[in-house]
Amino acid sequence: MATGKKPKYYLVDGDMLPEIFLKVTEAKKLLETGEASTVAEAVSLVGISRSAFYKYKDAVSPFQDMKRGRIITFHTILRDRMGVLSTVLAIFANSGANILTINQSIPTNGAAIVTISAETTDMTMTNEELLSSVRQTPGVIRAEVLAG
Repeated sequence: MATGKKPKYYLVDGDMLPEIFLKVTEAKKLLETGEASTVAEAVSLVGISRSAFYKYKDAVSPFQDMKRGRIITFHTILRDRMGVLSTVLAIFANSGANILTINQSIPTNGAAIVTISAETTDMTMTNEELLSSVRQTPGVIRAEVLAG
């Protein structure tokens, strides 16, 4: 898509779509639900190439996914140290993500589970870049996308 050009969306019966579009959405679902842990595994399960997946992944979504917007839920395990959560939240803020919810467990054994839901439409980086930045933060034990 050309820079600055607004996308056009169409509502089409799934039976009328080329099979590749349906397989791309199926692969995306496998990744979201954790049934596949990598793109290579997901595309292998649905029978398409990785290049086809990457070509269409941002352009094809089931209607219910389009309705819910671009909300991503991140699951993290953070060390119970001053400033770790603050640093993670700063990464979200600097990315342009709009944090909607933060849920934190009481720290046990020196770590706490923190779940962050964010609206990502106005982000200036990809979800993968955001996740990578969070993972590289000192005090972050684990970070992954839980849903979205």
